[in-house]
Amino acid sequence: MDMPTPDPDILARKARLVARLLQVLPEDAVIHDVAETRAYECDALTAYKCPPMVAVLPASTQEVSDVLRICHQEAVPVVPRGSGTSLAGGALPTADCVILGVARMNDVLETDYEDRIVRVQSGLTNLSVTGAVEEQDFFYAPDPSSQLACAIAGNVAMNSGGAHCLKYGVTTNNLLGVTMVLMDGTVVEIGGAHLDAGGLDLLGVICGSEGQLGVVTEATLRILRKPEGARPVLMGFDDSEVAGACVSDIIKAGVLPVAIEFMDRLCIQTSDKFANAGYPDCEALLIVEVEGSDAEIDAQLSTIMEIARRHDPVELRESRSPEESAKIWLGRKSAFGAIGQINDYMCLDGTIPVSELPYVLKRIGEMGREFGLDVGNVFHAGDGNMHPLILFDANKPGDLERCEALGAEILKLCVDVGGCLTGEHGVGIEKRDLMLHQYAPADLEAQMAVKDVFDPAWLLNPAKVFPLPSSEARRVVPAAAE
Repeated sequence: MDMPTPDPDILARKARLVARLLQVLPEDAVIHDVAETRAYECDALTAYKCPPMVAVLPASTQEVSDVLRICHQEAVPVVPRGSGTSLAGGALPTADCVILGVARMNDVLETDYEDRIVRVQSGLTNLSVTGAVEEQDFFYAPDPSSQLACAIAGNVAMNSGGAHCLKYGVTTNNLLGVTMVLMDGTVVEIGGAHLDAGGLDLLGVICGSEGQLGVVTEATLRILRKPEGARPVLMGFDDSEVAGACVSDIIKAGVLPVAIEFMDRLCIQTSDKFANAGYPDCEALLIVEVEGSDAEIDAQLSTIMEIARRHDPVELRESRSPEESAKIWLGRKSAFGAIGQINDYMCLDGTIPVSELPYVLKRIGEMGREFGLDVGNVFHAGDGNMHPLILFDANKPGDLERCEALGAEILKLCVDVGGCLTGEHGVGIEKRDLMLHQYAPADLEAQMAVKDVFDPAWLLNPAKVFPLPSSEARRVVPAAAE
């Protein structure tokens, strides 16, 4: 097949941009060969791919500032990228953009155990934060399933959570301050090493903004003392709705476990085969973990297990050793990878009131049958953060589109029962066209007005979050530098 003739104006623009970037970055930090840019053509939402024009890997806040200043002058869009683990297409490039990756910015800059803070560069992985402080018996609480790989930059962008967010909260509850670079290269400090800042809650605006407002290069995080101990209990049920009712009853009883995780039969069987976790043969599985002193753990688990018995579990297994605890958690932590070995799948992220769990699980099953697609459920049940996994065949014509249509209906269901479109994955490109199902036009206008302040030309992370016609109409492209 004949390839189209390259546009000389585009080639000249790219050459000028690359030459300017090489003035502020080392040669190995500017990736512009067409074949090499394909390494950045997608994130974990692999159904969509588009190589960027250029990718850059700065190593400091100053280098990020220099890159953004040049791109602003050249009117080139910039897509910030942490580790590329976004499941919503949050780091998907456009063909005319510069991917700005923070992977080389992975240093721990400061630890203060007395004030319980750590300051890190934003390319540091989530698990590495705990790794930097655990010798002093501290830990960083948010723990996404991708914590081995995902970067703090992406955690801040998407307000990530994890299995233990029921007790400790998500990223916004553990983020104290950021260093952020605006699109024109201006460096700003927001928040800091204190509980709360005076004035407007700008940190609350930044956390979860999906790279729309600036590029976070450093983060000041809250670290916590490790608890005296922790112990999970495994509960198996013959019905997913009954398991959902059990979760609701635990929350209503006023007990606050550190985590309540849910898996249905599809995920149970696949994860158990993958991880040899010893899970029971049942329709639904709950992993409920509590922590504290031995006396506190015993008291909490006694209440939780009493509630569970009212729902006739097929198995009720309390961990009696660290090894058994690790085995119980291994299958849950392996769920996404296990499913990926047997099928293509799309992982959703909607949040609902806990009281609606039984109804929503029933409807998801019915909707899956209506669309002719299997749906596995594995999620943070304690705070209603759903993660339905829709299985499809990427090589079968029409299957992806059918999967996306089912996903849209499930997310609409989450909103309709009083929840929202996303708990921690973000909107990205996956949910941008569903935003009007949750927000009135005036609400979206207010959100877009905030972006106008931080990024007037709408060059940061284009075509994300907002319905495409709205964001394209908003974008004002200034004349490029001569």
